[in-house]
Order: sequence, then structure tokens, then C-alpha cells
Amino acid sequence: MIAGGLYGLLVADAFGVPYEFHDPKNLPPEDELEPIPPEGFNRSHRGVPVGTWSDDGAQALALLDSLLTCGGLDLDDLGRRFVGWWNHGAYTPDGRPFDIGNQTTDALKLLEAGQSAASTGGTGERDNGNGSLMRVLPVALWCTEEDEVLVEVAEGQSLPTHGHPRSQVCCALYALWARRTLQGDVRAYQDAVDTLAGIYKGRSDHRYAEELAFVRKPFSPRGTGYVVDCLHSARAALRKPDYPSVVRHAVAFGLDTDTTAAVAGGIAGLRHGLGGIPTEWVALLKGREQVEDLLHRLEQHRGTVR
Repeated sequence: MIAGGLYGLLVADAFGVPYEFHDPKNLPPEDELEPIPPEGFNRSHRGVPVGTWSDDGAQALALLDSLLTCGGLDLDDLGRRFVGWWNHGAYTPDGRPFDIGNQTTDALKLLEAGQSAASTGGTGERDNGNGSLMRVLPVALWCTEEDEVLVEVAEGQSLPTHGHPRSQVCCALYALWARRTLQGDVRAYQDAVDTLAGIYKGRSDHRYAEELAFVRKPFSPRGTGYVVDCLHSARAALRKPDYPSVVRHAVAFGLDTDTTAAVAGGIAGLRHGLGGIPTEWVALLKGREQVEDLLHRLEQHRGTVR
């Protein structure tokens, strides 16, 4: 299931790349969506080969490598890895980073200038893009400690690029959701919400409980880059019964297709396992060697085998 989660994120990310920015009404019918778009479709990122993950996957791999190398969350190490990705294409299949959001770019400039990674993420109300949610899954794959630790690491990894409590809460909720899915919990999302509410009840900083209450409100998914919308869009896609239909439904929202798909695909991969991802989709994925290396290290860390 661990491999299913990581591959689930990366394959879904790559699937969504060619469809990014399109209004849903301009996409092919949902059941006709494929990793290789139909002939004549106006692909986004035309110079990017099919099967290439975007900034979502690259930052997720950077986070996983940092956690494994440092034995925990070291924000300055993580920040250096993000700068290495930005400047030199680390953690990409071909050395070419692309699709970097404005909020993340602003943070990367501060990181490059030497500012502490704990303070480079925007903290304003409008600084709640989905750029830290999209990469947080490795925290749930790596962390074997109690839920409180998982939550702290998930929140902390958001800080270099997205410092607002709302983004941190979404990351924590997703990490718990992924953990409950790994545990085979049939009420994984609701149990994650309940667990997080209990953790936040004991905090003196009430903003986190307030933000969780905000995130829990009914929300009509639209597939945008807003972190709350991304979370709810992924949750809507995950009502589908299998990995391929989850990814297609996530992409069918349009707009931020790669990230909606990556967030949904990570949970779907945990739920259905690597065997639930179509083999032809996995075969299209570029850069699988570095994925396998990180997975081997992750399995050693957890003491598990595939």
C-alpha cells in the first residue's frame, strides 16, 4: 500500500498535466480521459513529455528524501531541496522544473536568499493555495509515531511555502486521512476529522480549531488551486470505486487538474494498492528509478516489504 500511495500521487499528477488550466466544459468526456490526450486536444505544457510529474510530485519526493535523510522534519534542509529543485531540476524526471505557482515562487526567492524556511511561506488570507497540500502525503508514509507527531510534521512541512494556519490544517487533515486509509479504516476521512478536532481542542492557539471548523463546512468542489477547494474536490473524486475512475473524476473538474488528481490519487493508491493502478499508466511514468530508490529506503525505514 505504501508503494500504491506514492505511485498513486505521481501517476495521477502526470495524468493531469496535459489538461491543466482548461475549463471543465472544454475537456473530453470523463470516460474518455486518458494519460495521452486525444488527438486534436489543446494540451497544456506541450513541451512536457507524457508521463512527467509536475511540481506536485517533485516537491513530494523532495519532502520524502528530506524526512528519510534527516530522520525527521528539518525545515532548512527541506528548503534547500526545494531550491535545488527550482534551480537545478532536482526530483524531476528530466531536470526541468515547471508549473511553479506564484506563491511558491515568492517563497523560493526568500529561501534562495537565505531566509529561514520556517518563515518563508505566506501567512495572509490569500496565501492559501494548494502547494503544500499537494506534497504532504510522504509524511503519512514516513511517520510511524503517534497521531500528534504526524499532525505536527504535516503542519510544519507547509511552512516554507504556505504559512497560514488554514493550509497547515488541510495538510494535517490529509495526512491523518492517509494514515487512516493505510490502516484500512472504512471511515477514514471522518475519523481523521474527529482525531484532528481532538488534538486541536487541547491547543492554546484556537486558530487551528477554528480553521478546521471552516474546512469542514459544506463546499461545492470546483477543481481550483485554493487549498480548501482542492481538498474537497479530491474527496469528491474519491467517492468513485477504483483508482482510474478517481483520477478521471478529479481531472474532470478542470482547472488545477494535476494537483486535484495528485491529492486524490495518493489516497486512491493507498486504498487500492499499486495493483489497482493500470500497469500501462505506470509504464508511462518517467523517472521511475528515483521513485524506486526512495521507496526502497522508505520500506527499510518502516521495516516493511512490498
